[in-house]
Amino acid sequence: MALRLAQEADLDLVEVAPNSKPPVVKIMDYGKFKYEAAQKAKEARRNQANTVLKEVRFRLKIEAHDYITKLKRAEGFLQSGDKVKAMILFRGREQSRPEQGVRLLRKFAEDVAEFGTVESNPTIDGRNMVMVVAPHKNKSEVKTEQNAQRAANKEAARSARSGGATQAGAPAEAPEADAPAAAPEAAPAE
Repeated sequence: MALRLAQEADLDLVEVAPNSKPPVVKIMDYGKFKYEAAQKAKEARRNQANTVLKEVRFRLKIEAHDYITKLKRAEGFLQSGDKVKAMILFRGREQSRPEQGVRLLRKFAEDVAEFGTVESNPTIDGRNMVMVVAPHKNKSEVKTEQNAQRAANKEAARSARSGGATQAGAPAEAPEADAPAAAPEAAPAE
């Protein structure tokens, strides 16, 4: 019955839920169905965001200004939804003072606490000490917020242009009305 209806409508009979009892079928254009499924998959891939591990390197004897610069860089990474790997590079005798490295990384963790939380505590890895900080918001949440913000900005700009066009158009017409009438064309000389 369904196959005959599909043939009369010049459409395809597509099995939507093959595992159900009885199987569910739908009369539709199969090419259009495949196209829409491909578009949904493409959109899902585009919206998928991979969290990246960004790295910020310190030295044990870092100056205050340099520390602030690196801190701001790490905050930017965390705000964009990326994880931050804070690494202290030890040289020479500095390796005998790992507690100073732990103190610096704990200070760093406190300073970025607004944007992220410590995922792995400071650990010594050869000549380096490493700590990973994860953002509060994952990459996809950040991307969704950015898209919503862009849409709001576009809408505000559109409404400003449409509101500004009527106000800007009125003064532009006024000088034309005050302008003297055009002089009649001179008769051609004979």
